[in-house]
Amino acid sequence: MFLLNLHGKEPINEQIQSQIIQFINLNVLKPNEKLPSVRELANELGINPNTVMKAYQNLENEGYIYMLSKKGAFVSEKSYDNQNEILNELKTVFMKAKDMGVKYDEIVDTVNEVFKC
Repeated sequence: MFLLNLHGKEPINEQIQSQIIQFINLNVLKPNEKLPSVRELANELGINPNTVMKAYQNLENEGYIYMLSKKGAFVSEKSYDNQNEILNELKTVFMKAKDMGVKYDEIVDTVNEVFKC
């Protein structure tokens, strides 16, 4: 499920965080879905459990997951609320752009530019 670059510049905990956020955004992980335990994920990836714990703590601080004592880490419903909030903000910006005379093709070009990887 996770692909880590152990020789890259990005810290491993940040790679884990980014991938979990991506899985949430792609609806691979659903609200209230249980994530692998810290120990399970660390063993699967061959890394220190403290690295996974740091990733989980950062994700919890950002509202993407919540942790329950002795039960594990779960995907937060708030992360999906954040997506809806962002989409509503985009809609507002697009409406303003339209009102200011920005052409549809210009908006599409901008979106395509942002999503180029």
